[in-house]
Amino acid sequence: MKQFAYNKLLIVLIIIGLFASLFINIQRHQVEVRNNSIELIVDYEDLVALAECDGVPVEEVMKQAKDAGITSLAVYETTFKKLNVNGKTTAVNGSDVLTSYYTGAMTDPNWRKLVEDGTIKGTEIYVTGHHDQTFKEVHEDLVRRLGKDRVTALNVGGSTVLAVKAQFESFEKMDLGMPTDEMEAVNKGGFYVLARPTNYNKCTEDDVDAFFKRIDNYKVSGIVFSGSQTLGAPDYSEYTAKKMAERDLTLGMIEGVTQLQFFHQDGMLDIAKANDYHSARLYSIPKDEQKKMKIGECVERWANTDAERNIRYNLLKIFDKPAPGMTLLETNMTYFSAVRDKLEAQGYTIGKAGVFDHFYPASWLRALVMIGVAAACVLYLCLVIPGLKKKYIYGLLIIGIIAAAGPVIMGHGNKIRVVAALLSANVFPVIAVIWQMDRFRAKSADEKASLPKMIATGVIALFTCGIMSYVGASYLSGSLADTEYLLEVNIFRGIKLTFVLPIILVAIAFLQRFDVFDGKMDDTEGFMDQFRKMLDMPVKVKSLLILFLVLVAGVIFVARSGHTMGMPVSATELKFRAFLEQAMYARPRSKELLIGHPAFMLAVMGWFRKWPTMVLFALVLVATIGQGSMVETFAHMRSPVFMSFARGIGGIVLGAGVGAICMILIQLWSKFVAPKLSCKNK
Repeated sequence: MKQFAYNKLLIVLIIIGLFASLFINIQRHQVEVRNNSIELIVDYEDLVALAECDGVPVEEVMKQAKDAGITSLAVYETTFKKLNVNGKTTAVNGSDVLTSYYTGAMTDPNWRKLVEDGTIKGTEIYVTGHHDQTFKEVHEDLVRRLGKDRVTALNVGGSTVLAVKAQFESFEKMDLGMPTDEMEAVNKGGFYVLARPTNYNKCTEDDVDAFFKRIDNYKVSGIVFSGSQTLGAPDYSEYTAKKMAERDLTLGMIEGVTQLQFFHQDGMLDIAKANDYHSARLYSIPKDEQKKMKIGECVERWANTDAERNIRYNLLKIFDKPAPGMTLLETNMTYFSAVRDKLEAQGYTIGKAGVFDHFYPASWLRALVMIGVAAACVLYLCLVIPGLKKKYIYGLLIIGIIAAAGPVIMGHGNKIRVVAALLSANVFPVIAVIWQMDRFRAKSADEKASLPKMIATGVIALFTCGIMSYVGASYLSGSLADTEYLLEVNIFRGIKLTFVLPIILVAIAFLQRFDVFDGKMDDTEGFMDQFRKMLDMPVKVKSLLILFLVLVAGVIFVARSGHTMGMPVSATELKFRAFLEQAMYARPRSKELLIGHPAFMLAVMGWFRKWPTMVLFALVLVATIGQGSMVETFAHMRSPVFMSFARGIGGIVLGAGVGAICMILIQLWSKFVAPKLSCKNK
């Protein structure tokens, strides 16, 4: 029997690195727990529209929204499309002014004189004001956006009219700065303003100063930029960050449509970095999706989103249709209050959006983690290369330590940390499975073992293997954890690889230990010899069909992982997921509780019952999926570390239960059904 060395020095280094990673994860957990304030936001425009739909004063709707728990109202830059509706400022196409003159509809002598003098041109736009402050702001912003040469002030009967050189359709949609009248109304209603500014073309420091001067007299909780650029981009992003820091304003970072990282805005990451990531993640249920959802489903979505993805800006969109037995206003106020109540029940406070503390673990702690990862990689080589000489072991270890820990100690190492996390996600669950294989390999199976004994052995082995895999989870998190990863400014790379590589590594270890061709759990000449045999095997059409089905299953398995949106999830599975989300603190992953862990339990049963080695080989590979998935869960760094831990525990518990049921069914089949089928065949 081949002997594989569990080198004691390597194990000691892994244990030391484990303690360092655990210390980092405790710090991380404390940082995550302190960030528990959520800001509930509604667009100011939505509340105004809601008031109009139900014929209720805007002030009354705002009061009800405040009572329902809404913290802030999002205020966007004004446009002439909005101004033409509220009547505070009006923009008229020059061609319409001329038409009015020539049809005799124009009665104002001052305007008639301008037409007769040739001042009015059909290609220009004429802006009149009916609210002094709004008109002043519009004039100021038009000059900033278009330039003085395109905006001319005319005197019409003692009143100022702006002649603007622009195309009318695009002019109507042009952003014209933050409306002070709306911000004043928001603050008067008891809300914070969440500012949604756009950028200026060729933005200057003066443009940035003008924006902040306009919002300075109002209570603003934060800024979430609109459009593809942040204010100040590309040259003055850091200046914008400086102005935000002076006012203690939080940067809102809009989550991407795949729920991964952010909606791309030029300059956003520059501002976040310059402000030491004084930022919060923002999410809003897509309008088209919300139309298909009920209030309760939306509430659950918010509860899960905030808990699992560290969302702290909740931008709630209103329902367009009333729920049965309610008015539209009642429907939305019920929705707002239900979200608040659910979040408070989960331990969150409702207020200004929380932000993460400055969290960057000490470099010496991180270096110990890197050393542990290097030791684990060398240990894996020891477990697949029998009789590996110590000089090679220690030589590889020294090289690994220098490559992994050196950059971290010198204050760099961002890339090597990602590599270390990737290795942790792949190597540690593999070592856990290999250790279980060696443990069973050293024992003699009791073919007459009772079903309860097999189940108990399987459960104990599964939990033990899971604990060992969690060492890798701690290492993965300890390698990456800092504020940038918690915000998902940086992300773990290699999610797809972590679903495939552990299976390959375990397959190599299995073939180094067992001969899969003779049907017995005996020794083998090694991986390469068996691999050659596999390549030389004659293939039947039936075998090709089976291999094709396995390949399809593998493609589906990999495609459904991560956030690529490449493989849809069935309605039945969505309902099953929703059930688990409501029933448990953290929903276990399907690949663990329905695939990986049951396969682990069946592999234990197969060892007791001396099933063909090829069958055990397949079961062990499938079992590896569950162990790898437990560790890969921690690669989603935006999810709280405790939630990832609880998710894995739930998967083991339920997976062990599913596995036990499978063992019972197989036992019943072999005891009652199989003998009858055998008799019929005879």
